[in-house]
Amino acid sequence: MNLCLLKSKIHRACVTGASLDYEGSLTIASDLAQAVGLLPYEKILVGNMGNGERFETYVIYGKEGSGAIELNGATAHLGQIGDRLTIMSYAWMDVAAAATHHPKVIVLNAKNLIDRSSV
Repeated sequence: MNLCLLKSKIHRACVTGASLDYEGSLTIASDLAQAVGLLPYEKILVGNMGNGERFETYVIYGKEGSGAIELNGATAHLGQIGDRLTIMSYAWMDVAAAATHHPKVIVLNAKNLIDRSSV
């Protein structure tokens, strides 16, 4: 049997930009994505804490150290600059691996700097 568990989470990420004309995805500053093990083009689930929207998309890396969290394409309709997001990824694993698994989690402050971490 395999189980789907939370692999990584970026909590309270503040939206810094939006581009309706972009082809899609969520831009995440590369250092933030790498801190929780998110890879470019990895599927993510995003929850907007301000309006309750939830959507799936994929990661693209933004400039390291920029704090970028940008809604691209259709997702630009699902939030606005300043909204807080929870960004999650999941992984399938067998029961033995699941028993000892701990997700990588960071909590960001208002400037998208890491405030707390369980990485």
